[in-house]
Amino acid sequence: MLKKERQALILREVNLRNKVLHTDLSKQLNVSEDTIRRDLQELSEEGKVVKVRGGALSKSFHVHSYQGAEIYKYQEKTSIARKTIPLLSDGMLVLISGGTTTLEVARILPSDLQITFYTPSLLIALQLAEHPNSETIFIGGRISKNAKISTGGEVVSTLRGIRPDICLMGTNSIDPRIGLTDTDWEVVDVKKAMIQVSQKVAILTISDKLDSTQKIQIAPINNIDYLVTELAPTTDVLKPYSKAGLTII
Repeated sequence: MLKKERQALILREVNLRNKVLHTDLSKQLNVSEDTIRRDLQELSEEGKVVKVRGGALSKSFHVHSYQGAEIYKYQEKTSIARKTIPLLSDGMLVLISGGTTTLEVARILPSDLQITFYTPSLLIALQLAEHPNSETIFIGGRISKNAKISTGGEVVSTLRGIRPDICLMGTNSIDPRIGLTDTDWEVVDVKKAMIQVSQKVAILTISDKLDSTQKIQIAPINNIDYLVTELAPTTDVLKPYSKAGLTII
């Protein structure tokens, strides 16, 4: 594989998963970790990724202000956000996770909606704070440098004290047999609690993440109520999720 091809695959994986590790990329691409380190260094110098210890972060996931041009698959995520809005109504208590797709939901939220939002994501909280008629409660704690959400026992304890009508959650991977998975244990712990306390759970994801798995399970597929993608609900790739009992939007 040529270097340009390998770096294109690395960049796609970074943008898709938000974070990648040297070890995982080395196995996936069948090259040495030194090769991956050099590739990530070059991509970092070109301003395409944010290099961190042990791997790299997506540049779009690292921004502190909203820039659509920086967001991977921005048009698809906007479509998903628009399809999610009808799940919300006045008087709801909504729990919303971090991520660029849920950030788009917060950005396009109709101004007349009157909702109380809880979120462990500082970026989501700042966006929702601009909404004229909804209330935003930030669940504070130690903020993960990788995921940009609050993590730890205090966050999980706070989550267990609320009963949201619905949880809007982004994901790194979803599979109809394995369910939701991720690689960061602290993030998994928070997302598990979010799902457990919510009456309904909606997973918002671009289709690139369908039929993929990571190392740690967040929840089995039967813990999910809605799956929202940019695809038409009747698309073949979504049929196994429908058969598993999810409402496809």
